[in-house]
Amino acid sequence: MRKDRLNVYFEAALSAELEALAARRKISKSQIVEAALAAFLSPDAADQREAAIVRRLDRLTRAVERLERDQTIAAEALALFVKFWLTTTPPLPDTMREAANAKGRERYEGFVDALGRRLAKGSTLRREVSEDVQSPGEFSNEK
Repeated sequence: MRKDRLNVYFEAALSAELEALAARRKISKSQIVEAALAAFLSPDAADQREAAIVRRLDRLTRAVERLERDQTIAAEALALFVKFWLTTTPPLPDTMREAANAKGRERYEGFVDALGRRLAKGSTLRREVSEDVQSPGEFSNEK
């Protein structure tokens, strides 16, 4: 097979990378440049790049959809809790507010500690809720 000789010029950094790759792969620099040029000139190269981009975009779309679903669940859970709390908690008389505020601060600190432990452990409410839904009656007296 006849091969034509070409003289090409590269920036020093690119030339050094080519040299290192040739040494690692134990092939000539000409073989690397020839393969890269063939891939660049190949009519399928654009299709392959487009297919790879489409696959990545599909993966990102699914990830964003999962995030959106999780965010919706979290917002609904918080809204449900706030609604329940506001409708069931009577207002405190002025004489009890200071003690209630102190107890609230204590309970909040406990909540933050528990949340920190839970996040460090990697446990999530979404996973826990999914497990509860899969095994109904676990927390009821019907066992």
